Amino acid sequence: MPNDAPHPIHSAKDAMDALAGILGGALPGSVAAADDPAAALLNDPDVASAVTGRLRGPGSGAGNDTVCRWLYDAFRSGVPELQLAVLRFVPTLAGVYMCRAVSRKPLAGFEAVLLALYAHAAAQRGAGEAVTVSIPNLANPSPYHDAKVAPKAKPAELEVAVLSPPLEPHGTMRATRRARIVGAVLELYNGKLSHMPVSCKTDFCEFCVAWAGTPSKLDKDKPQQLQQPAPDAATGGAEKWRRVPLPWELFQPVVRIVAHCLLGPTRSDELKAQAARAAECLYWRAIETMDSTALLATRSLVRLSQMVEEPIPEPSFSGAIENMAELEAMRANILSPNN
Repeated sequence: MPNDAPHPIHSAKDAMDALAGILGGALPGSVAAADDPAAALLNDPDVASAVTGRLRGPGSGAGNDTVCRWLYDAFRSGVPELQLAVLRFVPTLAGVYMCRAVSRKPLAGFEAVLLALYAHAAAQRGAGEAVTVSIPNLANPSPYHDAKVAPKAKPAELEVAVLSPPLEPHGTMRATRRARIVGAVLELYNGKLSHMPVSCKTDFCEFCVAWAGTPSKLDKDKPQQLQQPAPDAATGGAEKWRRVPLPWELFQPVVRIVAHCLLGPTRSDELKAQAARAAECLYWRAIETMDSTALLATRSLVRLSQMVEEPIPEPSFSGAIENMAELEAMRANILSPNN
């Protein structure tokens, strides 16, 4: 991304002024006059809709895209609140980019923002460090049961599973490393999901359905919704998003985000419905590609989504109340002076 930005961003106020100029009008008073404008920007639906509409529009993502320039400069400013506001647009940014990258369109603006986010994720993690998790070794006896065979003198070591491989520095976007870079950006977004508004999570689930390219049971009556159209604010046209390659390095963070949307503390019925639909589409995609790891993860997620939809029966206390009444009668009889 060129460094000759017309309004260098060093603070939240600089970012708000630059964004107002790009969108062609003053920002809402709830954002411009807020004590914390970056936090207000994160949760304002009108401004978010205007920015995502520009990102989805035809011709977006080019090297001279002013919205991509703003996202790049806002994130590179180093202001944590602004960086959080930029992450709010990652679902649309990654979703549109992956769908259009299949057709090999020039998307230098999108790629500059994604590479800046990737570099930040790599710097946070540290050079050459992978994200790992320790798994108990089944060769060790369970602490809750008596071992039938005497344990060995030296217990077996824990198994170490790699959740995310090390992030190598990349200065350019190539087809062979595209999934790795976007996957790392989604991991960065996943780490801030608790701060993200519901609308951007819903956008992500919609793009997951398009990425998978496979219908779910919910699409039988509405097959036209398989690929979510993005309305163009200027022309009123629509663009259908494409099916994209989903290697495990991209598939894993996608499933983790969908799982949060489905099972997280959010009480939005719309989000949970979209997440359930995305989980099922990803499950059928895993069946189609015969990816055993992806199949196991998505099958578990689909089963959990079915458990979430099942109503939990209310506990009945009628039997307990009858027992308590009987016990009180027996107690009164025992304590009676006639006995």
